Amino acid sequence: MTQFSDRLWSEAVQDVIQAGERMDQRGWVPATAGNLSRRLEDGRIAITRSGGHKGFLTVPDVIEIDPAGRPIDPMQKSSAETLLHTQLYAADPLIGAVLHGHSVAATVLSMALAGSSLTLAGYELLKVFEGQSTHDTVIDVPVFDNDQDIARLATVVAPRLGAMPAGYIIRGHGVYVWGRDMKMALARLEGLEFLLACELERRKL
Repeated sequence: MTQFSDRLWSEAVQDVIQAGERMDQRGWVPATAGNLSRRLEDGRIAITRSGGHKGFLTVPDVIEIDPAGRPIDPMQKSSAETLLHTQLYAADPLIGAVLHGHSVAATVLSMALAGSSLTLAGYELLKVFEGQSTHDTVIDVPVFDNDQDIARLATVVAPRLGAMPAGYIIRGHGVYVWGRDMKMALARLEGLEFLLACELERRKL
């Protein structure tokens, strides 16, 4: 790699490591849950390797994959849900980072919902999501049934791509959120998790 590409890779890896620490601090990646990725300016994708605690990531815990999700080093293994990351990158060239967490609120709410979406309305924080400029709006967050067959799950998610400003939830599992860079992806993740926590608290009242 050139000095320029070395710098790009180092920056991407640090973005992933720092995002993992932040998500861990908030209890969104317990045990070995969750996965994080960042697309570089030159098109490479840095993603967390399979297993491992996302709050204690080190440089070797972030590996390079190609756009199809294959590790550049065949001896390495990326997250089991890599396809859900590469699906998003392929769908939108402006996406620069994808985050997946397993919060209590996302898990409990999605299991309690009978429908295929969670409606969020009237919250000031809805403005953090793409295309929103007022609290006086409604966003439906898709809820997809969990499936250990990730390729099959990706085909269920595919028809909704491009129409999920707040990301999506996998039932009993967790959320997927993305942005043009890691900073935006984290802001949207924190926004969605705050709103899910609010919805969970309202159901307790």
